[in-house]
Formats: sequence, C-alpha cells, structure tokens
Amino acid sequence: MLKALKKMFGKAEESVTGGVSSPTASPSSADRGLPSFQNQPAAERESTPPRPATEAEKPSERKPARARRERSAKAPVVDNWTLADFQVEPAEGKTRFHDFKLDPRLMHAIHDLGFPYCTPIQAQVLGFTLKGQDAIGRAQTGTGKTAAFLISIITQLLQTPPPRERYMGEPRALIIAPTRELVVQIAKDAAALTKYSGLNVMTFVGGMDFDKQLKQLEARYCDILVATPGRLLDFNQRGEVHLDMVEVMVLDEADRMLDMGFIPQVRQIIRQTPMKGERQTLLFSATFTEDVMNLAKQWTTEPAIVEIEPETVASDNVEQHVYAVAGSDKYKLLYNLITQNDWVRVMVFANRKDEVRRIEERLTRDGISAAQMSGDVPQHKRIRTLEDFREGKIRVMVATDVAGRGIHVDAISHVINFTLPEDPDDYVHRIGRTGRAGASGTSISFAGEDDAFALPPIEELMGRKITCEMPPDELLKPVPRKH
Repeated sequence: MLKALKKMFGKAEESVTGGVSSPTASPSSADRGLPSFQNQPAAERESTPPRPATEAEKPSERKPARARRERSAKAPVVDNWTLADFQVEPAEGKTRFHDFKLDPRLMHAIHDLGFPYCTPIQAQVLGFTLKGQDAIGRAQTGTGKTAAFLISIITQLLQTPPPRERYMGEPRALIIAPTRELVVQIAKDAAALTKYSGLNVMTFVGGMDFDKQLKQLEARYCDILVATPGRLLDFNQRGEVHLDMVEVMVLDEADRMLDMGFIPQVRQIIRQTPMKGERQTLLFSATFTEDVMNLAKQWTTEPAIVEIEPETVASDNVEQHVYAVAGSDKYKLLYNLITQNDWVRVMVFANRKDEVRRIEERLTRDGISAAQMSGDVPQHKRIRTLEDFREGKIRVMVATDVAGRGIHVDAISHVINFTLPEDPDDYVHRIGRTGRAGASGTSISFAGEDDAFALPPIEELMGRKITCEMPPDELLKPVPRKH
C-alpha cells in the first residue's frame, strides 16, 4: 500500500522510507521553504495563477477593528530554566526531542509535560516537517500525533518572526478538526506547549457564544487558530478572520471530516489561504482511503507519507469482552456492571442521540451520576460536563461516536458499547478511550439481536476472534426501584 502511495505522489522510494532525520541545527525559514514567501522568485511558485482577492481580503474594505497595528505579542514567561535541566540519555531505538534541536522555550514546555522520548509518529513526522516538508500521517488514536503537528507549528512560528504589520484577525497557523471536543482538546495541548513562547492560541467552535469568541480575537493577535469548519467560515465570511497569512495548515481526522460532510466547507476555507506551495500543509487521518488520498494530492506538495502500523489494531492494554444479551436486558446489565463493581469512571457508547439521552436519564434516575455527550447538548455545557467527568464529579459519560471522538480523559477504567457500531473503525476509537498512556483498561460490548451483525466485521478488522459470553445471572438482576 505504501509503494502505491509513493507512486501516486511521484516520490522516490528512499525519500519516504528513510529513517528519521535529526537535523544538527535549526534550518532557516528560507532553507525550510516555509511561508514568508514575499522574497520567493515567481518561477518557483505554484503554476496555478493566483486567485483573485475575496471581498473579505480586500484591504480597503476590512473593518477598522481589524486595522493593522504594530507587532506585539503576549509577553513570554521569563525564567531561569535551561536545557541542562532536561537531561535525557540516548536510548537504542528511541528518538529524543533533544535530537531535533528545538527552541528552548518549547523544550521547557515538553519537559513540564514529562515527555523525554518521541512516540513513533512524532519521531517520523518531525523528521520531515521540521525541514518544512508537507506530510500525511496515519496512526492509531492516542499515539501523539497532536503533539507532532503542534511542535512543528510552534517551531515554525518561533523561527520566523511575524510581519511588523498584521491584522488582529490573521492567524499564522490554522488547525481544522471535525468536532468541538477535538478542537478544545487540541487547543488545550497547544496552550501547554506554548506556555513559555508568548504565542496566542484561540479556538472557534459552533454552539458557543459568537460575540465572546469575537472579543478574544479583538483583544490580542491570533498566532494559532484551532477551529471547526462551520464556525471558522462564519468568522471568515463576516470579515473577522483573514487567512492570507497562514504559514502552516493542519487538517486533523480528514477521514472523519469526509464522513461528516465537511469537505465542501474545508475547500472554501483552503481557498482563502496561500497557495499550497506557499504554506506547509499537514494532513492526518486514521485511514488512508482513496478519497482521503485524493484530497491530500490536491492540498499538499510532495508530502512525506508516514504510516505507523500497529502490531494490533487496538491497544494490547485493553481487555475486550462481548456479552450476548437481549435488547430488553441491556440496561439491567449496564446498571449491574457499574454498581456491583463500583466503577467510578466509565464511558458508554450508543449509536444514536436518542439512545444516549435515554440511557443517561435512566442512570440518573437510578442514582448513578451520569451525563450525555451528543450533538444535542450545547457546547458550553459539553465543556463543563467533560471537566466534571475528568474531576470525578460524573461517574458515567454516555456518548455518540462523533461526540466521543475528541474525548481524551485519563483513568477511564471501562468502555461499554451499549450498541455495537456499524463502522468497525468506530469500535477501535471507542475502546481507545481506555487503556491510554500505558494504563490497562477493559471494554465490554453488548451484542443483541439488533446489532450482533456488526461483530464479524469488527473481528475481521481486529484480526482476532472476540469470545462472546453469556452474562452471569447476577448481572441481569432487576434494577431496584427508587422511591
């Protein structure tokens, strides 16, 4: 498959399969081909003629609030930390962050997060992207791809100073993700990694107060913008955000954006950014379907293709079980599993929003603190609910696949598939919510008469048989009535 991809992009085999390149010195922005391209010869630019400026892009028509101002940034945190405080011994088969000669301000943040060595996706992706190359990456969920593209972005922004004049609403880096939860999670990781750099991170998501998001844009420059496609288009079409200074663009979970019908919106957004030869583009996807690769070919220039093939599709840290149970007994089984085992942090997945709502209502009625995470829940409430779940105030989170995709919470002990997903890939993402960061976890799936058909494709994807058991009688006891 990898050879076919290389051929598709017309790349020499050694350029893709070569090992991680650890630069001995940080390359200049000119060497890296990254996009302060004002001095680039016209002959070297993309052959496509430049697109006409949109109404929002015409400087004479931009709002006074967006008027250009002298460059100023958030004051960096000043301290006495040095690289000597971050000692990591070389280890065979491992790549250190030190091997990439990253900016000390970024290394300080990485040190605070406790990450001495790169994950495989980080080691391979950074070997290309820190040189300014476009990249397409595929890896399991929870492998560190978010940090990989954030480190690339932060390095670029620290190495290349912003223009002396810029609009308040002109981000230098743009990250597009399909769900609100994923945007919030990426922004949280970005805030941690930019802690000492003075760079500003902003988020635009639907379902939250538009004016509040606008006020943050008016208060400070935007260096890294993380957004869902719809809300970003809202800001762009109103002339509040201009994308003509984007140096690095990231499309995260491209396969999910395809599934959710976001690609027409993404195309509109990309047309507002510099041409693909004048920006660095990174695309990440859980799967490399033909549709994903066609998009990548349109939006990237000679990308490095990085695939991290897991030994198993799902983490070995997750113990998997399937209970054969009648649909009418599923709730009893769920209630008894949680109460009899005294589980304190559980995720329950169902296929439809009405199922999620019904499960959450029944658990709450029966004395178990629960909350739902679906498209029907307002965004401000979803964020508060997620924090309550992290802090242990909520015992059970019930979610749909779309809402659950961006949830990264440590110490989730169990994932329950109340209904089996029709797409086997969703099963992998679901059970990946547990067993994270080296911890062990357990997934339990309920296979009823309405969804047992979904089990064989899951087993085929997993490359293994999952034993189907009958639940013991004590797990099917009636739920006690609350007075």
